[in-house]
Amino acid sequence: MSKVIDLIRVAIEPIIEKRDDELVDIEYVKEKKNYLRIYVDRDQPGGIDIDEIADLSELISEKLDTLDPDPLPDPYILEISSPGAERPIKTAKDLEKAQGNYIHVGLYKKLDDSKVYEGTLVAYDDEKIELEVKIKTRRKILTIPRDVIANIRFAIEF
Repeated sequence: MSKVIDLIRVAIEPIIEKRDDELVDIEYVKEKKNYLRIYVDRDQPGGIDIDEIADLSELISEKLDTLDPDPLPDPYILEISSPGAERPIKTAKDLEKAQGNYIHVGLYKKLDDSKVYEGTLVAYDDEKIELEVKIKTRRKILTIPRDVIANIRFAIEF
């Protein structure tokens, strides 16, 4: 499936970048129907709005219809949306934006008796991230090796 996603990415990324938008993620999932989900954001207060998404949806749909051979020969539903407040953190650029922000980290294996942590991203490099977490009433810096991280996303602190 990643080959299909890669073909789609190459086709649509220039359209998105030309509008000063950011391609966050692409998913092709089979549920009751096939869905091509494209998550786009804009680096401005409030992110990308519904009118901009509608315009972008039209441009992307037109581009996908011209691809030959068609990477998605089966019928599908195209969904273009903002990634939301709890958007995934996947790239170095995303990590840069996340520094100093509250994030959720899911792990492949337990670290200090937990597979899930939320806290403020203090620092990161290719090997690890440093997360300031609150344990009961104390704050602690937790060092998490990158190779045990299953997923990272922005989170809302309550």
